[in-house]
Amino acid sequence: MRRLNPIYRTSLGLLTDLYQLTMAAGYWKTGRADWEAVFHLSFRENPFGGGFAIACGLAAAVDFLQAFSFDAEDRAYLAEQRGADGAALFDPRFLDHLAGRRFRCDLDAVEEGTVVFANEPLVRVRGPILECQLVETALLTMVNFETLIATKAARVVSAASGDPVIEFGLRRAQGIDGGLSASRAAFVGGCAGTSNTLAGRLFGIPVGGTHAHSWIMCFHDELEAMRAYAEALPNNCIFLVDTYDTLAGVHNAVRVGRLLRERGREMIGIRLDSGDLAALSAAARRILDEAGFPDAKIVASNRSRRIPDRGLEGRRGEDRCLGRWHSAGDCLRSASPGRGLQAGGHPAARRRGKTASSSRTTPPRRPRPASSRSAATRIAAEAIGDCLFDERPPVAGHAPGRRSPRWLAPCNSRRPAATTSWCRCFAAAVAATRRRRRRPRAAAATGDHPRDGSPPGFARRLPRLA
Repeated sequence: MRRLNPIYRTSLGLLTDLYQLTMAAGYWKTGRADWEAVFHLSFRENPFGGGFAIACGLAAAVDFLQAFSFDAEDRAYLAEQRGADGAALFDPRFLDHLAGRRFRCDLDAVEEGTVVFANEPLVRVRGPILECQLVETALLTMVNFETLIATKAARVVSAASGDPVIEFGLRRAQGIDGGLSASRAAFVGGCAGTSNTLAGRLFGIPVGGTHAHSWIMCFHDELEAMRAYAEALPNNCIFLVDTYDTLAGVHNAVRVGRLLRERGREMIGIRLDSGDLAALSAAARRILDEAGFPDAKIVASNRSRRIPDRGLEGRRGEDRCLGRWHSAGDCLRSASPGRGLQAGGHPAARRRGKTASSSRTTPPRRPRPASSRSAATRIAAEAIGDCLFDERPPVAGHAPGRRSPRWLAPCNSRRPAATTSWCRCFAAAVAATRRRRRRPRAAAATGDHPRDGSPPGFARRLPRLA
C-alpha cells in the first residue's frame, strides 16, 4: 500500500518532534549515531477501560519507513532554525549527513487486527539509535491513533452481536488524515463498511449511504421526499424516517416501498437516528412485517460515545444493521500507546525518583507479547514471545556487529517450516508448564525457535504489506 506520499509529499522526514532531531544531532556529534538501540512501542492501560486493544497502523508506518529521507527542502528548513544565541541550531555537516540517511533498522510488529494487551510490544525497531530516534514520533502517531480507533470499532462490533456496523465518522474525525485513518482502522476493527468515499477508493473498503434529514426537509413533506429519492436512486433506498415523526415516517417508507415493488425494485430498509432506538426499532419492525417487508433492514445510528445499548443490539430480528458515525473517529478519555527504550543493545530502565509515577517506569528487560496474565500460560506466552522476537544471524555482506535488515528480506509465502517449529515451541511450552518444569525458553537450544522464518500471524517483512 502506498498512500502517505501521494496524499502529502515525497519526503516525510520532518514528521517528528524537534527534540528527536536535536538528539540525533547530539548522537552524530558524539560519535554515537550508529550505536545499536531497541525501541518498543506499547501502552500502559487498555483503552476505554476494556480488557484488550486491536493493533493497527502498521501499514501506514511501513509506507513511512520505506520512503524515509530528508530532501533538500527539509534540510534547508532545518538550516534556518536558530538556537538561543541566534546561531544555527544544526551543524551543516550534520544536515549533509541526514541527506544520505535511510531507514536501515529491523522492524518487528504485531500483525494488524491482532488482539494485544497492556505492557506488551506492538512494534519493535532495532538498529542505529539515530534512525530509531528519528522515526519514533511518526510510529507513535500512526500506531497510536489507528490502534485506538480499531479497538473502539471492535468493541462496537462486539456489542452488535453479529449485526453489521457501518462507520461514518469523517465529519467528526481529527482532520483529513484522521478521517482516512479512522475509516481504515474501523474496518480493521471489524466494521463492515464506511461512508468515507476517499477511504473506500484508497483502501478498498465497501462504502454505503443514502440520504440525510436535509433531503427530507428540501421537499414539501416527507412522503414526497421519499418518493423523489426512490425515483432518483431506486436501487439504494434506505429511508430516514425520524425527521418529523418516526413511526409516521415508517408508514411513509412502507408506501414508497410498495411503489418500488410494483416497479420490480425492493426497499432495502429504514434508518432510525434519534429517540429510544430500542423501542422504536421494535415498533418499526412490527410495522414492516405487517406491511409485507420482513426482510427490510433497520439501520440504527446515534450520537452516543458509549457502546450502544444492549437492549437494541439484542433484538436480532428487529435491527439488522448499526451505523456509528462519530464514536469510531472521536475516541476521547482513552489510553494512548507509549514507548519503551533499550539503548546500546542493553536494557535501560527508566529511573524513578520520589515524585515520579510508577506507571511511567520502563522495566529493565525486553518486553514480549503475552496473551494471558495467568501463571500457567504466562510462561508459555513468554516462550512464544521469544519466537516472535527471535534473533537471527547477520546476512552475508553486512558489516559485523550490525543487524541485518530483516524487513528487506524477500517474502516467503510458504512458511511450513516456521509454522511447524512455532507450533512445536508452543506445545513444548504448554507441556513444560503443566509438568511444572523449568521455563521452556531452554527450547531455543534444541533448535525449536523458528530461526529460518517468521511465525504465523506476525508481520515482520515489508513485501507482505506492500
